[in-house]
Formats: sequence, structure tokens, C-alpha cells
Amino acid sequence: MGLKKTDLVLEGRRARTLEMDLADSFESPSVSVLVDGGETGGLYDHLLSRAVRMVLSSEGVQAADMSVTLLVDESIQTLNREHLGHDYVTDVIAFPLWAPGEPVVGEICLGLEQARRQASEVGACVDEELVRLTVHGTLHVLGWEHPGADGEREGSAMWRRQEELVKMVLAGV
Repeated sequence: MGLKKTDLVLEGRRARTLEMDLADSFESPSVSVLVDGGETGGLYDHLLSRAVRMVLSSEGVQAADMSVTLLVDESIQTLNREHLGHDYVTDVIAFPLWAPGEPVVGEICLGLEQARRQASEVGACVDEELVRLTVHGTLHVLGWEHPGADGEREGSAMWRRQEELVKMVLAGV
């Protein structure tokens, strides 16, 4: 019997219906991109799917089922409060839904409005910031960790790996 993923519920509504049987192996990574419960209509699908696939490939993962969901401030704050106990808006939350020996399964939730603010603060385009957060979340799903203090994150091995991958995604490698 395959692994069962459960529904991710935000404020009483489904962000994405995830109830499905997963085969013991996948032919290639499956990636979906959604915006607060609906398909993006292609706006970010290709870019963020490419980011997830780049990370998976670079980390040697051939079988995976991943999703990226873009959320408004209220929704990501609710998710952050209910799942991590932090009552504030955040930029990315990653949910690894697999165990060693199983295919990689993960949910990455991005704060779209927060990503826009962060991009503006550092003079980057929103696409670049969304790629950075997608790469960051995918690395977390794969088990990468970084120090908790903000000032220490930039020097960590995870941060360096993240930035290397962001450059590759944005270069179209």
C-alpha cells in the first residue's frame, strides 16, 4: 500500500486536496504550484517547478511528489500559528511528509505578500525571491537545516547551497 498524504486545511477551506495513494516509486518528480486554493494559471508554475526540480536533481532525488502553494499573509500566518506556534507572517513553511526509505513527499507554503515585501527591501524582483524561498523550502523538505538566529543563517552551509541553486535556476541551467 502506498503512502497517504492528508489534506492541508487553512481556515476551514482546503488549500489543496492531497488525499491520494502514492506508488512506492515515481518515474520522475511530480511538482504542482497553486495559489491559495487555486491553480496559478501558469504565472509561476514553470519557474517554481523548475526550482524544485533543480534542487531535487542536484541532491540526487529522482522520485518525489512536491507541491508549492502561494498564500496571502492571513493564510500563512494561520498556518504558522497552527503548525509551528508562531503567530506572525512568515515567508516559507516546509512540510516534509516522508520517512527514510520512502519517496520524497513535501509541501512548501510561500507567503506571496511577504515575498513581495522582502524582494522590495533588497532590490530584487519578486520572481527571484520566490525562487529563493522555493529552493529554501525544498532543501528543508530534504532535511537541510540552518541556525535559528537570522544573522547566522547567511553563513550556514544551507544558505550557501541555497544561493548556489538560486543562481542555477535563474540562469536556466
